Amino acid sequence: GLPFLLAVYYSVSAYTIYDPSWRFVGLENFRQILGDPVFIRTLGNTFLFTFASNALGLILGKFGAFLLLKPFPGRKIVRALVILPWAVPIALATIAWQWMFDSLYSVINWSFIAAGFITREEAPNWLGTPHLAMLCIILVNAWRFFPFAIVIFLAGITAVPQDIIDAATVDGAGFWRRNYQIIVPMILPIVAIGLIFGIVFTFTDLSIVFLMTNGGPAGATSVLGFQGFQVG
Repeated sequence: GLPFLLAVYYSVSAYTIYDPSWRFVGLENFRQILGDPVFIRTLGNTFLFTFASNALGLILGKFGAFLLLKPFPGRKIVRALVILPWAVPIALATIAWQWMFDSLYSVINWSFIAAGFITREEAPNWLGTPHLAMLCIILVNAWRFFPFAIVIFLAGITAVPQDIIDAATVDGAGFWRRNYQIIVPMILPIVAIGLIFGIVFTFTDLSIVFLMTNGGPAGATSVLGFQGFQVG
């Protein structure tokens, strides 16, 4: 609790690295920062990055969980491998993603060109265009989060009594009705806990932005954690 109390203490004072003497200034620090357009843009980026990546991660996690519930050869190996995006150090993963989004050697652009969807001249500069750069960090964070979402959904779905699913099937409920009227309401508390973890970790994270885009281009991907680090 001490770091939190110190944060409150500093937020209502004129304490700086140059003037460590405490002087109460009330809400003046908050008034100044809310009038800063850079902070407002960074706050908006943070909300977009957090909620878009977690929503995408949950959707991928749900479909992944349903696929991994089906019996198929090598299912245990796949279940073990699917956790790798969550376990691999983000610094190593970011190197791979930087190559995939590289302006010259992007394997994504190469695939689109080879498939005839775009020409070399039309190939996007993923990390050099503001809206594409934001899309890239959202995708990378969703890729990191979805194995955790798969584990959450697997735990929740396997905890639903099979008798209830069988009874609903006998009563004529199809896949979508069983899914959204029976399974989802029953596992919602578990999913909500996982979503809270994801939001808290993402909202305070700076690693992906720092390693992939360094907040660029022109602050288009700057988030609160990165901006706080830069200001500090």
